[in-house]
Amino acid sequence: MVTGYCVVCKEKGVKIDKPVISQTARGGYMAKGTCSKCKKTTVCAMMSKDNAEKAITSGEAKKGF
Repeated sequence: MVTGYCVVCKEKGVKIDKPVISQTARGGYMAKGTCSKCKKTTVCAMMSKDNAEKAITSGEAKKGF
């Protein structure tokens, strides 16, 4: 499960709906999707390469790079 911080709900560990993992300009990985609770805002979470690859191979997230 890919989680992040929602600035509207003010909660940590909110599940990200339809996460897409992309690579940043500096080579890091970021999951981006919508908040599962408020459905209003975009939630982003920075992740390691291992966690990003694990989420993609398990089918939790789409590959965006």
